[in-house]
Amino acid sequence: MAFIKLFDFKNSSGLLKKEYEKGLRRAGRIWNVLTIQSQTPEILRESMRLYNSTMFGNSNIPRFDRELLAVVTSISNECEY
Repeated sequence: MAFIKLFDFKNSSGLLKKEYEKGLRRAGRIWNVLTIQSQTPEILRESMRLYNSTMFGNSNIPRFDRELLAVVTSISNECEY
């Protein structure tokens, strides 16, 4: 089994802390999808930019359908959503 060291909010600083603070404002908590990327805050930042663009950016796909696609993908990948 793989092991990835995670950094929690209280032990974060710099860019990681800023990204965690954004996550807290956005969702009220820090989800695992953020902590799993905690070793590389730059990747976390870019991942969240992609997510925000995909879910909230200009698109012909309605927001509901975007969420539905995310749920179906997570289920297919046996991943918690």
